[in-house]
Amino acid sequence: MDLLALSDFNLVAQHGGFGRAARATGRPKATLSRRVGELEGRLGLRLFERGARVLRLTQEGRALHERAGVLLTELEEAAAAIASGGDRPRGRLRVSAPLLFSQTAMGKLAAGFALRFPEVRLEVTTEDRAVDMVEEGYDLVIRVNPDPDESLVGRVFLRDRLVVVASPALVRPADGSPVPAVVRGSGDRIAAWEVTTRNGTSRIAIDAVLALSSLVMVRDAVRAGVGAGRLPLSLVSHDLLAGRLVHWADAEGPDIALWTLYPSRRLLSARVSAFLEHLKDAFPKGTPDELAAYIGE
Repeated sequence: MDLLALSDFNLVAQHGGFGRAARATGRPKATLSRRVGELEGRLGLRLFERGARVLRLTQEGRALHERAGVLLTELEEAAAAIASGGDRPRGRLRVSAPLLFSQTAMGKLAAGFALRFPEVRLEVTTEDRAVDMVEEGYDLVIRVNPDPDESLVGRVFLRDRLVVVASPALVRPADGSPVPAVVRGSGDRIAAWEVTTRNGTSRIAIDAVLALSSLVMVRDAVRAGVGAGRLPLSLVSHDLLAGRLVHWADAEGPDIALWTLYPSRRLLSARVSAFLEHLKDAFPKGTPDELAAYIGE
C-alpha cells in the first residue's frame, strides 16, 4: 500500500475535509483529493461520503483511519528515535485515570514523572467512564476492575479492599436496627452491606442519610460522625491508626484492582513504557498499605 496516500487520507480524515487539511498542512487540495481517490480505487472501497457541504467517513473509512493513525504515529516515533540516536521518552503522553486515584495520588505521581522525564509532556484527564482510547487519543488508561476488552492489554499495578468504618462516637445498634450511613451515589436502593467479620459473613442494615458523588467526600462526612461508610482501606488507613475512625468489618466482594491498559495492536512507545515503569517504582508491591503510605507522605 502507498504510505503517502495513506498519510494523505489520514490527514483529510483528521481535519474533517480536503480544504481544511490543505490549509492546515499547506498541501494542494487537488493533490489530497487525487491521492485519496487513488487509494479508494486500489482498495475498492468508498472511504468518504461526499456531500455538497459535508464530508463524512464511511464505516470502512473510520476503521482504516483508526488503524492507520496508530501505524503512522508508530512510524513517526520510530523515525524520530532513530534520528535522535536513541529511544528516550519524549513527546506528548495522554493518560486517563479514575477520580479517586487522581485526587489522592496522581498529582504526586505526575510531578515525579515530569521531573524524571522532562522531554515528555504528560496530560492527565480524570474520569470514571470507559473511554475509547483510539478515538479519543489516549496512550494509556488506568481503570478500576475493568470489563474484559479484547482490543486492550494491561496489568494490575495496585490492589485495595473495601472496609466499613465509622466515627468512634457513632454507636452501632446491638439489635440490628439500620445504622445511619454515608454512601456514594444514590442510596435509595441500598438496604444493607454484606460484610465479613471474625464470626463469618453477615449484613449491616443501613439507612442512607447522605449520598455523595466522591469517596473523599464520603470519608470526610464519616469522619464528622454523620454515619458509617464503606471505603477503600488505603483511604482510611491513617484515620484508623490515629483513632479518628474505627473498623467495623471488611466489606464482602472482590478486591479493588487498578489496571493500566493500552491498545494491544500498538507497540509500546518509550513514553508509555516509562510511565509503566514509574508506576512500578512507586508501588513495587501494589498493596493497600503501600498506597496509603504513598498518599500520606
